[in-house]
Amino acid sequence: MEQIFDIIRRKYVAKTPEEEVRQHTILLLNQQFNYPITRFSVESQINVGKTIKRYDIIVRDEQQKPFMLVECKAPNVSISEKTLSQALAYNIELKAKYILITNGNTTLLFRITKNGVIQQKTIPQLKLLLSGKTQNIAICCPEAQ
Repeated sequence: MEQIFDIIRRKYVAKTPEEEVRQHTILLLNQQFNYPITRFSVESQINVGKTIKRYDIIVRDEQQKPFMLVECKAPNVSISEKTLSQALAYNIELKAKYILITNGNTTLLFRITKNGVIQQKTIPQLKLLLSGKTQNIAICCPEAQ
């Protein structure tokens, strides 16, 4: 089976369509949006109700708390309400402020607030967002416009 290098786990893993999306998303967040590699966690277990699940990617803030949950799907898997529901279920435990869902073709970003889930039009630059500035600079979600 073909393999792809996972820069977070620092090892080769099976090159599945979903794994390719996961690795591309890590590189995008790191190289384009300046999310430090040291803040990423990949494929770790969490409790969702009474079930143990594995999230795709977590990006942590300066206090090492989950900041963004990323749910990756293979390119042939449609992004739907079911995908968002899955991520929201994971986020009950994680309490990330943002959820990013992608299949490599469609990318949607949501901000979690006390009033609900709000779809965003941009991926926030981590440094700007953590400093309290609200300037977002790159459009990630053409579907949301």
